[in-house]
Amino acid sequence: MPKCFPFRRAGVLLLAMACLLTGRAGAVEVSASAAILMDMDSGRVLYERNAGARMLIASTTKILTALVAIRDGNLSDTVKVSREAAYTEGSSMYLKEGEELTLETLLYGLLLCSGNDAAVAVAEHVGGSVEGFVERMNDTALELGMEDSSFANPNGLDDEAHYSTAHDMALLARAAMGNETLVRIASTRTVTIGGRTMTNHNKLLQLMDGCLGLKTGYTRAAGRTLVSCAERRSQRLIAVTLQDGNDWADHQSLYDYGFSAYPAKRMAQLGHALAQKDGIPLIAANSFAWPLAQGETLETDLELDQELAAPLRMGTRVGEAVFSLNGKEVGRVALLTGKNLPEAPSKPEVESAMTVLRGYR
Repeated sequence: MPKCFPFRRAGVLLLAMACLLTGRAGAVEVSASAAILMDMDSGRVLYERNAGARMLIASTTKILTALVAIRDGNLSDTVKVSREAAYTEGSSMYLKEGEELTLETLLYGLLLCSGNDAAVAVAEHVGGSVEGFVERMNDTALELGMEDSSFANPNGLDDEAHYSTAHDMALLARAAMGNETLVRIASTRTVTIGGRTMTNHNKLLQLMDGCLGLKTGYTRAAGRTLVSCAERRSQRLIAVTLQDGNDWADHQSLYDYGFSAYPAKRMAQLGHALAQKDGIPLIAANSFAWPLAQGETLETDLELDQELAAPLRMGTRVGEAVFSLNGKEVGRVALLTGKNLPEAPSKPEVESAMTVLRGYR
């Protein structure tokens, strides 16, 4: 972390705040062995500490379990609880052997109660077996770019072959937050469903405004783990802490830092004119925003792949706007024409029209 050097001037002790707020170092400290703060939409890392270290992740594993189950299963399916599921060790939603519940009820038990029994029941139903489901989990992790992760079970119980990193878990959280069903369940504080009343273990939902969920975790070996997402002023950030005894406070500190030091700058808005060329408005085909620290600016370049020559219909793709930070490209948005550009009439057509007009004089 950059040092701040105190100095004296006119007998008064001043603090020279030469601490630059950068994405890799900065004005926030956490107790976690590994941590990361990431802008959800852009993927920009705003803070990190040992974010690439492979570590136990405990029940934050269940984010991936839920994502795979929602993608491959049917929420209204009836699931019969096996003996193996009912007698799974650790945190529980207290399933009974032979009990029948919907997959949706099990997902609430998975994400709110952190039920290890629910995880096994979900895995057996959706994957055909726990082993088959875990294979899907690992395939999905690779699809998401989680290159330093390995999953051995659907609940996060300690295993040498079960680990991830703060960075990989942030990638998983980005995917999870793009799933409306998962967000709906993970952001629920209390629910009564299937004859059970369940309360979310994620205290951040009560402790801070704008928290959108995700998942807590704990084993003696892993320590406290937490993955969360929060939103302020239409900007969403993801925080991950691993092996952190002060995780509630640390996540709040990370969010206070990220939202103040890296507010999102909207560079393009869907359907709005981004630029004008030869009298033709160029409309953004998508929205684009990027988190910027104080003093940072994005450069915008227009790359047109065709001439703006008639005839040209409104809505035609004519190129892209390219956004760069310090010479490095960070994003692109397709550009569409904002109005019709009809072909000009030919000379014979003009002369014929003039002849007709003269006939009315």
